[in-house]
Amino acid sequence: MSGAIANAHSKHDDHGPVKGWRRWLYATNHKDIGTMYLVFSLVMFFCGGLMALIIRTELFTPGLQFVDPSFFNQMTTMHALIMVFGAVMPAFVGLANWMIPLMIGAPDMALPRMNNWSFWILPVAFSILGSTLFMSGGAPAGGWTMYPPLVLQTGDAFPFLIFSVHLMGLSSIMGAINVIVTIVNMRAPDMTLLKMPMFVWTWLITAYLLLAVMPVLAGAVTMLLTDRFFGTSFFLAAGGGDPVMFQHIFWFFGHPEVYIMILPAFGVVSEIIPTFSRKPLFGHDSMVYAASSIAFLSFIVWAHHMFTVGMPLTGQLFFMFATMLIAVPTGVKVFNWTATMWKGAMTFETPMLFSLSFLFLFTIGGFSGLMLAIVPADIQYHDSYFVVAHFHYVLVPGSIFGVMAAVYYWMPKWTGHYYNERLGKIHFWLSTIFVNVTFFPMHFLGLAGMPRRIPDYATQFADFNSIASAGAIGFGLSQLLFVYIVIQCVRKSGAIASQEVWDKPRGLEWTVPSPAPYHTFETPPEVSPGAAFP
Repeated sequence: MSGAIANAHSKHDDHGPVKGWRRWLYATNHKDIGTMYLVFSLVMFFCGGLMALIIRTELFTPGLQFVDPSFFNQMTTMHALIMVFGAVMPAFVGLANWMIPLMIGAPDMALPRMNNWSFWILPVAFSILGSTLFMSGGAPAGGWTMYPPLVLQTGDAFPFLIFSVHLMGLSSIMGAINVIVTIVNMRAPDMTLLKMPMFVWTWLITAYLLLAVMPVLAGAVTMLLTDRFFGTSFFLAAGGGDPVMFQHIFWFFGHPEVYIMILPAFGVVSEIIPTFSRKPLFGHDSMVYAASSIAFLSFIVWAHHMFTVGMPLTGQLFFMFATMLIAVPTGVKVFNWTATMWKGAMTFETPMLFSLSFLFLFTIGGFSGLMLAIVPADIQYHDSYFVVAHFHYVLVPGSIFGVMAAVYYWMPKWTGHYYNERLGKIHFWLSTIFVNVTFFPMHFLGLAGMPRRIPDYATQFADFNSIASAGAIGFGLSQLLFVYIVIQCVRKSGAIASQEVWDKPRGLEWTVPSPAPYHTFETPPEVSPGAAFP
């Protein structure tokens, strides 16, 4: 009898993924799906980055050099859509899939088949979007915001744009439902809400934001579709509609979307800084309340994108003050990260370097955001390169550096081998230097009056544009080193990682072997007091 039990147990231990393409097509394991999300986002990062390099190459010197203005506008639109919906968001969903079950002691995500579906919708959506480049009239060229009436002049690509956006939104909604159900229902028995790690908390808040705003975007683009093909006049002034109404609806989605792309990075940094400071996170509970406050306030600041549309003074004042109010919980987070490092036994491995760069450069992006919140100043900055500089300082050193920090931090746990620390640090310094060379000059271009989304410009803007373009090329090439480091680590060429990986990190993910087994936490783990979060 005991031999039969032992034999059955042995067979159970051998149970793992099926081999070949079926493993990925039919994947329901959270680690496999997380890996697919991360690989997909990396591919999209390079696709969007290639489009950015086309933009910056055209702007290297004044005059029309390489592409015609119509194609230039297609590149600006596609670059933004791919980076937002194809690179940043799927990367964070991939991290959520990989890490949330490990961090809360769950065996898997709650809805594994829906998890599979939510991923496989994405390649279809972006194939449809990419195919518009080859259609009559070209790809969408009205900006990622899809403002009417300009976007309604899109050629054959228009319905494909709308359909692909719907599919992206559907994927996000299913992913958000999965995250919420997993966190609420599948935590280890002793893990109360305030024992959850900050990465789990920020993703729970992000998931609720996604559920709230993705249907709003779906409604807005559906109204665009009916305006174009079914004779409605939601946004057509000639039929009694109002194009400014689209801006209100879009930015009601768009501003929470900004926090959807940054809150998970806050969570990543809140895991990394305590580990490499050898201290618990300062003010864990206040960080939870600050993140929740940011999410709430994100719903009532949308019209700061619209100060030039002729808004009443009372509206301008409300949205100005509400926008400034977001600086308070954001400041709490920056203070807590800084206080965590204070008198800590800090070391500067690659994840910590990216987190420190995030902290410093994201704060610069936050300060320029406060400048944009001031109505009379924003009227000057609006639609200038100052805005481009602001949101790239938030999204590149913010979201993308957050993803890179997470990959370096957890990759030894995923693969069972350390990455090349020396190459990681080279990648960090190249990325940090070039991101500043690329985007810092854009502040001055905007202050000097250079409009955004133009393929040509006056000669007085030439020098800073050349610097920005050189920085963009350097930043793009630097990311090839990142790919090399990841491939090298996945091929297990580095030193074997221990179970804890780093020096006494806190959290359940460090209690499983490295690499993390295909199935983990089949028996719910015990959570000792204070152990669940750094």
